[in-house]
Amino acid sequence: MKIEKTGYPFTAIVGQESMKKALILNIINPLLGGVLIRGEKGTAKSTAVRALTDLLPERAVVKDCTFGCDPDDQSSMCSFCLERLAQGEKPETITTKMKVIDLPVSATEDRVVGTLDIEHAIKKGEKKFEPGILAQANRNILYVDEVNLLDDHVVDVLLDSAAMGVNTIEREGVSFSHPARFILVGTMNPEEGDLRPQLLDRFGLVVDIVGERETEQRMEVIKRRLDYEKDSERFAQSYLAEQHRLREVILQATELLSKVSFDDEILKTAARIAIEMGVDGHRADIGMIKTALTLAVLNGREKANNNDLLEAAALVLPHRMRRKPFEEGVLEFAKVEEIIRKTVAPAGAFV
Repeated sequence: MKIEKTGYPFTAIVGQESMKKALILNIINPLLGGVLIRGEKGTAKSTAVRALTDLLPERAVVKDCTFGCDPDDQSSMCSFCLERLAQGEKPETITTKMKVIDLPVSATEDRVVGTLDIEHAIKKGEKKFEPGILAQANRNILYVDEVNLLDDHVVDVLLDSAAMGVNTIEREGVSFSHPARFILVGTMNPEEGDLRPQLLDRFGLVVDIVGERETEQRMEVIKRRLDYEKDSERFAQSYLAEQHRLREVILQATELLSKVSFDDEILKTAARIAIEMGVDGHRADIGMIKTALTLAVLNGREKANNNDLLEAAALVLPHRMRRKPFEEGVLEFAKVEEIIRKTVAPAGAFV
């Protein structure tokens, strides 16, 4: 009998604070648009994403629904759940945890979107749908390792679903749609190729990471990994208290999200940053505000400030800045700070 190892605890990951924070922010606020983690091999990218499983919150779903529909949100329900409601049937509800759904880089388009049984549709006059990965991903985290190596057809499907929150399958004049709202998390090694600009822009946040450069930190990475491989269950047990504390922080921040506020000065500052830093479109401005609000609740506050905005800019702007050929998009923090100082009127509003 195969004995599976206990997963590596999220709180046991050494360093990589920006990566861990970006992932946590997306759990608190799924509307941030996901995160792309770029970094060299062996920097705990995949480990961090898979370790999220233990921290993910519980939520109500319609029992026996393939798509895990929210029983309290008819606007995002699948056609099957809506049909049951129309017939006066009250769906049975259960509570489950969010999941991390893997999308293999080798996955075919049919495996991702699902398939329609055309023969069944012709003979019976009814649609028979075999769900794919996007059906499983609804209201969950969709994780793509080596996202830059995905087939172009699959990338197009992800772009459409990410934009609309719906997956539509069309075969021989027969079509079927189902909800596909997910948090898109991708990891990649930039040395293996770039990501298509259209897909890159769909990630709300981007984090660039490198291996630890401090001797003590690297020693700790080695020590913890060896301890985990020696006895994964005992290792995980030693981080139970830290895992519990982090789950509580995430839960409290999620509850606080509906109460968080901002003023027009923050909006004005975000707009000026986007204009002066030369970013494309409006996703950057909106993303900065959403991220700043989520950072505020993560820190237990009900109002976002300019420090939140500066931290948000570091996650939202770099991949959206205009680049000339052979030029990297580099975020100049000093320039962002200067824009904030010039925009903010009240003394002490930016520390």
